[in-house]
Amino acid sequence: MKKIGLVFKEVSESRIKTTLKDSDAVFIIKYSGVASPDLCSLRQTLKGSKASLFVVKNSVARRALKDSGLEVLVKNIEGPCGMVFIKDEPVAISKSLFEFVKEHEQLKIEGGSLKDKVLEKSDIEAMSKLASKEVLRAQVVMTLNSPISGIVITLNQILAKFVYCIDQIKQKKES
Repeated sequence: MKKIGLVFKEVSESRIKTTLKDSDAVFIIKYSGVASPDLCSLRQTLKGSKASLFVVKNSVARRALKDSGLEVLVKNIEGPCGMVFIKDEPVAISKSLFEFVKEHEQLKIEGGSLKDKVLEKSDIEAMSKLASKEVLRAQVVMTLNSPISGIVITLNQILAKFVYCIDQIKQKKES
């Protein structure tokens, strides 16, 4: 019979591997000095955004990352670390994390990966400054709508000038 600690490590490693496969991105954070209630509030914020924070032993995280083909992230696993798994909208999650860092300076974002691309802290910070998906969609719609609006306004002006011209002719004939 296996020891409970070994079973826990195997289950944790398995969970990390499956979550990594299902996730669009993963960020590695260091939470040393952050109070437990603050971490719970971070978890709740992330949970509402289709992301989750998972804290596990470093050796288990290193093994899972190596087995998942993310060996380059192993260097970030040192000290009390957590992994933020993101299923959708990594830009919004990066914004949430940096907002949390403003309030809790002890939290450090170390790096991560987006699909198959390795991200440094500066990459994640740059991502947090991007506009949200909804804003970008609205900008695209406005850009696509602009020429159509111009055509409609131009055609309307042509019709208005025609009506004005007819009205002038009518007034001239009446007088």
